[in-house]
Amino acid sequence: MTTNGGFEPVFCTVVPPHVLDKLARNDDPALSGPAQRTLMRDSELRGRRRVTTEFALAAAPTAKAPSDQPLRTIYDAEHKTALPGTKVRGEGQDPGQDATVNRAYSGLGATFELFLKAYGRHSIDGDGLPLDATVHYDEDYGNAFWNGEQMVFGDGDGEIFLDFTIPIDVIGHELTHGVTQYTANLTYYGQPGALNESMSDVFGALIKQYTLGQTAAEADWLIGAGLLAPSVSGKALRSMKEPGSAYDDDVLGKDPQPATMDDYVRTGRDNGGVHINSGIPNHAFYLAATALGGNAWEKAGQIWYDVLTGGELTDRAMFTDFAELTVKAARERFSDGSEELQAVSKAWEQVGVQIS
Repeated sequence: MTTNGGFEPVFCTVVPPHVLDKLARNDDPALSGPAQRTLMRDSELRGRRRVTTEFALAAAPTAKAPSDQPLRTIYDAEHKTALPGTKVRGEGQDPGQDATVNRAYSGLGATFELFLKAYGRHSIDGDGLPLDATVHYDEDYGNAFWNGEQMVFGDGDGEIFLDFTIPIDVIGHELTHGVTQYTANLTYYGQPGALNESMSDVFGALIKQYTLGQTAAEADWLIGAGLLAPSVSGKALRSMKEPGSAYDDDVLGKDPQPATMDDYVRTGRDNGGVHINSGIPNHAFYLAATALGGNAWEKAGQIWYDVLTGGELTDRAMFTDFAELTVKAARERFSDGSEELQAVSKAWEQVGVQIS
């Protein structure tokens, strides 16, 4: 259940549609072909998710009693599309020869650990939900997604995208869509959808920093570093430190993310720009976290988690609504006049989100 009285899983991918659209129009079939197939597959899966949700056709996941240990299962789709595929590694089993399987297993564990150790949350749903993931999905599939029930990773096409299990923050990003699904259940359109995407980037970044033992000052604040092939002029899919700077490539185009409300993008594509305008709340989090220093998951991350799970964030919340709740959460957790409250308030002011 969610705090808004409904369980409404959505189909969420890490690579934005506008990136794949650009690739799909390329004159080189080696680049356009995989992108076109990925777009078609994503469209089909999104439609299927909508139907199963609307008509309650999907089986409810079987939750386990809360545990301090994850329950992970990794499957191999063997470049087909039937889910979940063939089981290749279960909880507690030793690593095998397939590095993709091992990375997926480790990434699920790292995500579980961050939410448990930092916030006392038992898995994605807070109630010990088993963590399932499928690797080697489809042929040249250029994406990774959370489908409301499990994680799925493509291998990429090798020309633009590499294996989607390489960046641990991509794994954390997608699993955090599950956390949002079970809590605030933010509508996947417009500003609520951009907040949904931003929550996944925030906690994806925190999972990477926690795993690497990095402070806010030491972190690169990139989402998807290591995912782009060497031939691409870019460093990641998104930058929380400098939205709009992640890539500038002849094939991919230029990163369109804004850092402030002055450059807010109004569009009907990408579910109203959910992957684009997420740069604004992303940058606000970066500013708050770096102003506070130390480990970002301890203060800024705690405030954001309090808002996501506190029950006051509605499914149609706008940036202003979310910002005001972070200020309230900072005041309640750290007191009026605290450096935490000042850092959060100033961060939203810097990105142009007004707080009453």
